[in-house]
Amino acid sequence: MDLMDKLSILADSAKYDAACTSSGTSRAGQDGMVGSASGCGICHSFAADGRCISLLKVLMTNYCVYDCQYCVNRCSNDIPRAAFTPDELAGLTIEFYKRNYIEGLFLSSGVMQSPDASMERMCRVLELLRGKYRFNGYIHAKAIPGCSPELVTKLGLLCDRMSVNIELPSERSLKVLAPNKTKENILRPMGAIRDSLRQNKEELAVFRHAPSFAPAGQATQMIIGATPDTDWQILRLSQGLYKQYRLKRVFYSAYIPVGTNALLPRDQPPPLLREHRLYQADWLLRLYGFRAEEIVSPEQPSLDPLLDPKCGWALRHLEFFPVEVNRADRELLLRVPGIGLKSAERILTARRAGRLSFDDLKKIGVVLKRAAYFITCRGRMFPGVQFSPSFIYQNLTADTRRSPRDLPFTAAEQLSLFPPPSIPALAGVGKGAGIPAPGMGKEALPWAIPAM
Repeated sequence: MDLMDKLSILADSAKYDAACTSSGTSRAGQDGMVGSASGCGICHSFAADGRCISLLKVLMTNYCVYDCQYCVNRCSNDIPRAAFTPDELAGLTIEFYKRNYIEGLFLSSGVMQSPDASMERMCRVLELLRGKYRFNGYIHAKAIPGCSPELVTKLGLLCDRMSVNIELPSERSLKVLAPNKTKENILRPMGAIRDSLRQNKEELAVFRHAPSFAPAGQATQMIIGATPDTDWQILRLSQGLYKQYRLKRVFYSAYIPVGTNALLPRDQPPPLLREHRLYQADWLLRLYGFRAEEIVSPEQPSLDPLLDPKCGWALRHLEFFPVEVNRADRELLLRVPGIGLKSAERILTARRAGRLSFDDLKKIGVVLKRAAYFITCRGRMFPGVQFSPSFIYQNLTADTRRSPRDLPFTAAEQLSLFPPPSIPALAGVGKGAGIPAPGMGKEALPWAIPAM
């Protein structure tokens, strides 16, 4: 098979991995213009300084001995198959880099023969890139569940970021749709990466030139909408993963119908709005000090499709509002919809020079379209704003309130076994309608994440 034919097959097979924002286009070189573009497997990631970098996102092979029903590369699926040799993929990566198509590599693989055999081939690719080609660019590698800890360590010393896909939000769903995978085979390499990262941090504190192990940390991915797992289960699991495995990110991938199993959704659009709401909730968990129990609960297990999670929390806890921006501390400011991490810091800095007005907040970067209902400046509400649950809810949802058929995430567009998204009744919004915060015992986590 021609090398570009392999690339076309294996780049297309890798497009469902959501650890990067997939995009790309093809443009031939033109007179008077510099450079060209190739759409094969190019995806975008972002550096710490905010730069957008292009990565070659590709599989080592799409041959797989596993039969995961949600995966397009499952062994029972009749699709074109291909496999790179380590020399082919390393050479292709470096040639793309020299032509300025890419700045890094995102490498995953199907399970060919065994997890260890596939991991050894991936390690060989990275050894060629780092050794023979002296490639010093960004590499993100996917560790394969069930592989040996030694190969996890070897791969981590060659790449910048590692990840192990947890795939589904509950162990029960995993047993039904991915019978070849187990919870232990997924969590074991995640624990090995966590322990190696901790050990490497200690080594670097003593030996400045000690080799770095996955300096960008580890991540994982969950498929959303393939199973009846609720947002409550998903966010509780994410919270447990962040706490126990020190993950940098949990990525959520809206399920695209590629399976034929009777339990999988068919002829339905991917729940993209639900994916978006989960990402918003995930940011609240990681950066804003929220707990999963504050965002969703067993009584309200689904995120509101009309409201972002932060606005939803604020509406259920109007007893904390309105907040006087000239006196509130950082933690309370971060709970206000429309005030982000940067704008909160700017408020704290700017108010040292004087009392802030609504015009000052707009210049600072506060999104008054949301914040105006929950704050006061110099003791006064924003002109025209009524501090009532119904008024706030109607105005916050004015831009998104559409018929159910227009919303990607509705009960009508999901299987009947899925819980419909809960839109809070206006009468139940406000003081006294807060979400209970159950205990953090491991029995509440759908995966029963083991303690460290």
